[in-house]
Amino acid sequence: MPDPHMKILLLGKSGQVGWELQRSLAPLGEVMAIDRNNQDLCGDLTNLDGLAQTVRLLRPALIVNAAAYTAVDRAESEPELARVINATAPGVLALEAQKLGAWLVHYSTDYVFDGSGTRPWAETDAPAPLNVYGHTKLEGEQHIVELCQKHLIFRTCWVYASRGGNFPRTILRLAREQERLTVIDDQFGAPTGAELLADVTAHAIRQVMRPAQQCPAGAGIYHLAASGETTWHGYANHVVRQAGKGTKATETIAKEMVPVASSAFLTPARRPHNSRLNTAKLKATFGLTLPPWEYGVNRMLAEIF
Repeated sequence: MPDPHMKILLLGKSGQVGWELQRSLAPLGEVMAIDRNNQDLCGDLTNLDGLAQTVRLLRPALIVNAAAYTAVDRAESEPELARVINATAPGVLALEAQKLGAWLVHYSTDYVFDGSGTRPWAETDAPAPLNVYGHTKLEGEQHIVELCQKHLIFRTCWVYASRGGNFPRTILRLAREQERLTVIDDQFGAPTGAELLADVTAHAIRQVMRPAQQCPAGAGIYHLAASGETTWHGYANHVVRQAGKGTKATETIAKEMVPVASSAFLTPARRPHNSRLNTAKLKATFGLTLPPWEYGVNRMLAEIF
């Protein structure tokens, strides 16, 4: 089992997943959580030299990178910045982790696929990103696989958290302002909570960081998402229904939720229609059962409303 006194470097502490990781990683060791605003240590993924120096100074046994450039549309006009944060910086972390013999945990996305078909994507499927964001996330994966033997890469989709902005908050705000909402109904995925991502990460780390082997057992890419599937329209309907059961039910004035095609919303970046992820490898390797997406969404709604 992991040494409770081992050093864990967590990057992106203020993001949705990073915030939850501070909690889930705490029982595993000494968590040094930083972000780009940190004063003493460099957590800025655009400062590659500073990032490498931070790893060399701390010499962690585990690096968890929860930082990323996630502005999908803006990435189309800022490709180099997105590439530095999503691809080059993870490569630097991978190289430094390999030198230390440390494990590196990193998060990726279903956007590495083209979103065609209806079958859930498996780890063995060929990537074919549709946009700059997807391309840079794929490059980051490739750097890590090439440079660091002890790695865990979790691809996920439709991430939300009770902290910060998220789709349910947006829908409920609009439902209080408008009687008629239009929501995309031809993109499929599973809303996945940052809390679930963090808990599964900690569980996986406990298993892979058992006494070291020459070829680290469990290293690789895994798909991690809540079970089941829905569309953004189905997701929105569920959120409004659940909110209607709570104390703020009278605040909702929306009477109609209209399903529309993705083409109704013109965006700089193309979105995949199929964001379903096959999680069989993750469940088999780590002995997990992933809860239905509704379970996490309901808990989150109960917490924030």
